[in-house]
Amino acid sequence: MQLTRPPSPHLRPFVRLLWASAPDEPHEGRPGAREHVLPTGGMHLVFRLSGPPLRLFQDDADARGFTVGHAMVGGARSAFFVRDVSVQTRSVGAMLQPGAAKALLGVPEDALADRHTSLDALWGADADFALEQFHGTDSLTRQLAIADALLGARLAASAMHGLHPAVAQALASMASASARDDDAQAGAIRELVKQSGYSHRRFIALFRGMTGLAPKQYARMRRFDRVIGQFAMDPTQPWVDLALQAGYSDQAHFNRDFMAIAGMSPQAYRRAAPASSRHVRI
Repeated sequence: MQLTRPPSPHLRPFVRLLWASAPDEPHEGRPGAREHVLPTGGMHLVFRLSGPPLRLFQDDADARGFTVGHAMVGGARSAFFVRDVSVQTRSVGAMLQPGAAKALLGVPEDALADRHTSLDALWGADADFALEQFHGTDSLTRQLAIADALLGARLAASAMHGLHPAVAQALASMASASARDDDAQAGAIRELVKQSGYSHRRFIALFRGMTGLAPKQYARMRRFDRVIGQFAMDPTQPWVDLALQAGYSDQAHFNRDFMAIAGMSPQAYRRAAPASSRHVRI
């Protein structure tokens, strides 16, 4: 069971969505079970309230893996990661907006990108305090309210209050743009740099600091996200149609990007038929 809600109005520039989940019924463990978690292009804050700490693997061949903790931040990624799913858990989390890391976590997005970071390293003792608050109730609705209050308190204590104007303008342009191939995207990014008034190098640094990804990577993730979203709505659609609609130059280009981001081919993804579009059992 999963419950979601939007954050309070004052948090919406920083938090996209709050969620809480719990197993529908008692479930036996599945030793060794793993899944590919496909990237969203954004950051995630997660509190694991039951079961073992989060365990990740370098790749499919990694037999040992490593643990992160019960409270962690998943930075913006440009490719999948592999996690242990042998035990179902109760969790609470937040999908964060670009620019939220400095305000809510105290560091820029690019310091957290492409990896998971224990929340202890960012919040110190406040991470344990947050977990204690969640453990005080089994109500998903109440857990969402606690998450909202905790993040609201972090924001109130922060000196940061929003995106850099140049990055905000760039993100707005990307959100409203139609599908583009790589050459068109490169031209669009050059235009964004020109409009910002900054040098190319400075603009890239600003953008990466607010989103965790360079503009080209961010646009690539948005394009992949469109494909996954359209496929989830109608899994019978041919990949070639979805690829062309999203702005891929040809099927080979789409296949290469899909393999790099998802860690599997489009055909393997379709065969896996994931119940959740970004969590694929392997």
